[in-house]
Amino acid sequence: MLHKLDLEHILFLDIETVPEHKDFDDLSDEMKYLWADKTKYQRKEDFSAEEFYDRAGIWAEFGKIVCISVGYFTFKGETRSFRTTSFYGEEKQLLLGFKNLLETHFNRPHHLLCAHNGKEFDFPYIARRMIIHSITLPYKLNLFGKKPWEVAHLDTLDLWKFGDYKHYTSLKLLTGILGIPSPKDDIDGSQVRQVYYEEGDIDRIIIYCEKDTVAVAQIILRLRQEELLSEDEVISV
Repeated sequence: MLHKLDLEHILFLDIETVPEHKDFDDLSDEMKYLWADKTKYQRKEDFSAEEFYDRAGIWAEFGKIVCISVGYFTFKGETRSFRTTSFYGEEKQLLLGFKNLLETHFNRPHHLLCAHNGKEFDFPYIARRMIIHSITLPYKLNLFGKKPWEVAHLDTLDLWKFGDYKHYTSLKLLTGILGIPSPKDDIDGSQVRQVYYEEGDIDRIIIYCEKDTVAVAQIILRLRQEELLSEDEVISV
């Protein structure tokens, strides 16, 4: 079935998130309480709510998106290329930019969104942050009332599970075992908060996010047993 998909109909993506505020003390008293309550089982007695706040980017209620990178295949005769671009800056504006892309270029029934662990993280995170910013959900992210087979989402983690729902494989591990160049050659997800708030280096985050997007596309190629993308075939626009 995977071989029957037209690669040009897939929008590959990855997001990078950080805590919505730089420091725990920047939260209102109510949000401090809600954060402590939300994370009490994850923290147990090992961390205070303040000490645990560095990880707030994992939850859409307490984090924000700082970059959405997308990529798509184009074919001209025998020439293949993979084009990437990124939305970054103020969160509401980057979400609106991403929404506009979906509604103008990836709005047909046969179009698919693809990410690694996208069904559990990227897709719902984007949708929740859009709702928080009072942005009407684009069709591809609005799952209300849809049957499972009507949801146009591909997930490379899901594909690798082969029905084993107990199994989790990180993007770094999956690229490693499949012989795909690692996207984690500079930073990883745990360092994004520091790079964003302490170093203010959004360009570094964009590069990292786009590498993850390329890696997701490479996994699809490997699952289809097709030749991996070369560096010359990847074009950042």
